[in-house]
Amino acid sequence: MDTSVDAMTPLIDPTNDTAAEADAVQLACIRRMSPGERLQAGCRMSQRGRRLAFDAIRVRCPNADDMEIRLRFIELAYGADLAADVRRWLPDRAI
Repeated sequence: MDTSVDAMTPLIDPTNDTAAEADAVQLACIRRMSPGERLQAGCRMSQRGRRLAFDAIRVRCPNADDMEIRLRFIELAYGADLAADVRRWLPDRAI
């Protein structure tokens, strides 16, 4: 039995709840954007994702201050080793 996937066959994403027609409209809109507009849209999406992550950390850690929220985000996004390095670096930082 051949289980290979043709390069032209779209992959099915079980987490995608968007109708195919809506996906097509969105793709058409993206294709009409200039490179600068695409960059701006990507930056806005990234910023929104970070804001949602920070808000979720605040809900889970209501007593944490802003620095602790940032450190927890670093741990989630970049790993425990980097977060530990930043924690060790912070006391030496002149603010």
